[in-house]
Amino acid sequence: MNTESDIEIRTATIDDLAAIFHLGEKVFTSQEFSNLYRTWDEYEVTHLFNSETEYVLVAEADGQVVGFAMGTIIEKARSAWSYGHLLWLGVDPDFARKQIGSLLFDRFREIMEETGIRMLMVDTQADNKPAIKFFQRKGFENPTKHVYMTLNLQKEG
Repeated sequence: MNTESDIEIRTATIDDLAAIFHLGEKVFTSQEFSNLYRTWDEYEVTHLFNSETEYVLVAEADGQVVGFAMGTIIEKARSAWSYGHLLWLGVDPDFARKQIGSLLFDRFREIMEETGIRMLMVDTQADNKPAIKFFQRKGFENPTKHVYMTLNLQKEG
């Protein structure tokens, strides 16, 4: 049984991309997280890796990717502040309750602090109660609900 000490948190390499993508497919399902499922795709993974590799992390246990965190930095014109945005955090359900999400987040936060980031942002679905509780335990405040709407442009034939 893996323990927290058996988990290595490291910067992702190109060889991790397929594992990250497939783990995201396993975690972000249309039944549980329709908005996350809608935006999760291979372009998201490769784009973040190619543009901001240092903010793409994996959790590895016994040579297997069991979690990932991917983020970005947002620089605002005419502002002294830079913002860190944790875009994706996923953990293999088979490795739940082993503090992997916490280890990934803590390392991501360290990297942001080392980079000089003054504020971190996260978002999730309003009904994703476990994620909201997780982020509140990590010190996030003021959850705000977002409304996403769709318009089907296909005409019925």
